[in-house]
Amino acid sequence: MAGEESVAEAFLREPRRYTSHQVAEMAGVPVYRARRFWRALGFANVADDAVEFTDSDVEALRTLLGMVSDGLYDEEHMLLIARSLGRATARLAESQAELGAEELDQAGVPLAERPRAWRRRAERVVPDLTGLLVYAWRRQLAAAAGRLAVQDLSAVRVTVGFADLVGFTRLSRQITETELAALVDRFEGRSADIVTSYGGRVVKTLGDSVLFVADKSHVAADIGLRLVETHAKGRGMPELRVGLAAGPVVWRMGDVFGTTVNLASRLTALALPGTILADPQAAEELEDDRAFQLRAVDRLSVRGLGELVPFTVTRA
Repeated sequence: MAGEESVAEAFLREPRRYTSHQVAEMAGVPVYRARRFWRALGFANVADDAVEFTDSDVEALRTLLGMVSDGLYDEEHMLLIARSLGRATARLAESQAELGAEELDQAGVPLAERPRAWRRRAERVVPDLTGLLVYAWRRQLAAAAGRLAVQDLSAVRVTVGFADLVGFTRLSRQITETELAALVDRFEGRSADIVTSYGGRVVKTLGDSVLFVADKSHVAADIGLRLVETHAKGRGMPELRVGLAAGPVVWRMGDVFGTTVNLASRLTALALPGTILADPQAAEELEDDRAFQLRAVDRLSVRGLGELVPFTVTRA
């Protein structure tokens, strides 16, 4: 435990000196209100007498409360922002810690020497990663704010693409954990590169699948085809199948919801390996585009959404 504490403080880069009650008092709020924000950020409750908090914790709580008191956000929206920050940074931190552990493994650092190695690593990487995190967030925020500034959020219409690897569960039982991790890394990395390079936006990846959106169906269809073609060339990579659906979606906390999203997911499950299946709305938007060839398939019953006639999409 002493080793873990020293590593944690090396990454925090400041000593822990306050209890939760002391932090709340310095921020001028009851401790129950402070804990609402800490839980939203993904931090567990700690014992009342536990000295767990730093000066940065005080400043962060004051910032959250200040944005509410200044009228920039009401408290519920501020809690939503805190939750989105907590989820995004937790996943980011977990992945970076895993990569750091892999580096130490590959360097042959014995377990007994790991705490010291981690502390040295913290000194080297935290300043650079802090700058990169802020840089990437500001660029992403600039793009998102610019896009949403001219959109009616109650009527956002996009084409949703859902792609997944066929037989991934079966394959995962046949290969080693190291091979599985490498396969997932290749899939997620290549998929993100393709989606962003050709004008789409990755909403999320789930190991064996990727959910993306594009403002136009021809962009989504091109991305879908490129995903199928690129992953088909990967050694040991299962075949990919893609579902496309066009229509209104609800954006919330960086995720998309609604019937259009559900339809894209359902069509993916119905698509044959190596193919793209589009709903009638997306197919209608692609009909006059000479880059694609559409072929209606038999009427299908889509679970929870009734019957429809989807179309396969190929290059013309």
